[in-house]
Amino acid sequence: MPSYKLSNFLRYVLFADAATCTATGLLMSVGTGLLGGLTGLPSDLLLYAGVGLLPFAALLIYLGTRREVSSAAIWTVIVINVLWTLDSFLLLVSGWVEPTVLGYAFVAFQAIGVAGFAALEYLGLKRLSVSAEVEQ
Repeated sequence: MPSYKLSNFLRYVLFADAATCTATGLLMSVGTGLLGGLTGLPSDLLLYAGVGLLPFAALLIYLGTRREVSSAAIWTVIVINVLWTLDSFLLLVSGWVEPTVLGYAFVAFQAIGVAGFAALEYLGLKRLSVSAEVEQ
């Protein structure tokens, strides 16, 4: 897959995604007890999901600091974000957890935000490929 010079738009989207992953990851992993009580979500789920967001945030920061980025790397980020979104909604309808109203709102809000980042990253990738085609 081709590599592209990273645009400022995509760089900012990656950094914003990383910032929200870091903030949400820290909230979920450090505030597990309080957040679990408020949301009705299992503490273990919050802890592991929160800790899992931190390496992903590091990947986003790494990609955002590169001069060039491969389309495969951006597609990987997009797919991970789409899977997170789908899994979040699946969690709410599966019956595996019994969230409070705040829990439903927390999971749905972050899932919609992640879907937004996936869409923006896709848009940024498409802009890169169109720019590369125009330059040729």
